[in-house]
Formats: sequence, structure tokens, C-alpha cells
Amino acid sequence: MAEELSFSNNYTDVSQQYGTGAGFQFEFYCECCRDTWRSPFEPYRSAQAAGWLQRMGGVASSFLGSAGNVLDEAAEGYARAGWGNARDEAFRQAIEHAKSHFHRCAKCHDYACDKCFSTESGLCNRCAPDLAAEVSAARHDGLLTQARDNAREVGVGRAAKVDVATDKQLVCPECETETHGAKFCPNCGHALNSVKNCAGCSTPLPAGSKFCPECGKAA
Repeated sequence: MAEELSFSNNYTDVSQQYGTGAGFQFEFYCECCRDTWRSPFEPYRSAQAAGWLQRMGGVASSFLGSAGNVLDEAAEGYARAGWGNARDEAFRQAIEHAKSHFHRCAKCHDYACDKCFSTESGLCNRCAPDLAAEVSAARHDGLLTQARDNAREVGVGRAAKVDVATDKQLVCPECETETHGAKFCPNCGHALNSVKNCAGCSTPLPAGSKFCPECGKAA
């Protein structure tokens, strides 16, 4: 029983309890890659028979009235009878089928599919990763780390050429287009970052000013 309880941690019950399509089916998944395997569908004959009785009861109720409803209720009760025991037995059988598709890791006790399990070590790929794959991944990681460091050094060298002191006009005052620090608006061609002085007091006017903030003269 302990084996079954352990295995039941990685399954989904997709059984159908009522109707003519009633039956048992369970979907198990690999706890490493999450790939799934679904057990064969096992019909639940009692519920299927009850489904047909319910259909007959629906037809009968139009002729027999309350007698037809009694037949429906009897069919529903019949469908519920024995479901629990039948489901448990179907689940035990599904587990037996699943054991041929999954392997239990000796270290973490998770269940892994064939591609995620090493029969030589008795361990899943998470507990005993493939050596060649790990070496290749580590080599790529080292390459990426060094490439980033080299790129940072190049960036530091280029930073000396970047003008960080001059204010950049990021939005055109004429058409409100984003300029991304350009000298001219990419949409209307308006000259950007050009300082205009007040004709009255020679005070530098902020971009887009209609009046001088110092003397009030029209820009």
C-alpha cells in the first residue's frame, strides 16, 4: 500500500462517474520533465447501464409522469452504488500499468520516465545529471560569462565618447515625437537642444517657451 500512496502523488484522475461514457482513467506524469502517460480506459459498466436507464426514464417521464422520475432517481442511485470500490480497484490496476512506464529514483524517490532515468545508477537525471550534458552546459556558461565581461570592458571604453553633460531634449516641442536624444526631430525636422535667448533680456529660454520666464517678453 505504501508503494501505491507514493505513486499517487504524480497523477490526475480523469475518470467519468456518470453517463453512458462512464469509466476510469488516470494520467501519470514524470516528476522530472512533466511528460504524461495515460492509463487505458476502463469502462464502469454499472454507471453506463444507469446512463441508459436515465435516458429511458427521460422518455418514460413524458408518458408516465412521476413514475418516470422514479426511474431516473433509481438510475442515479444505481450509478453511485459501488463507485468508490470500483474506482479504487481501477486505480490499483492503473498503477501496475504505470510502473512499466516510470521508475522510482533511489535518492529523491520521485518517479521519472525512461528518458529521465538511468537504469545503471538507479537515479533520475536531476539526482545524477548526464556528465556530457553538464560539461557542455558548463562550457557554454563559462563562454557566456567571459563574453559578458569582455562586452562590459568594451562598453567602458565607449563611455568616454558619450556626452553625459549636455541635456538632451527627449520630446520634440513642435510635434511631441520622442527624439531619443537626436539633434533634429525625426518626425518634423525641428532643431533640438538649440538654446534660444530672450530678445529683451538675453535670458536662455526653456524649450517650447512662449514667453520669457525672466521678463515676460514674447519669445
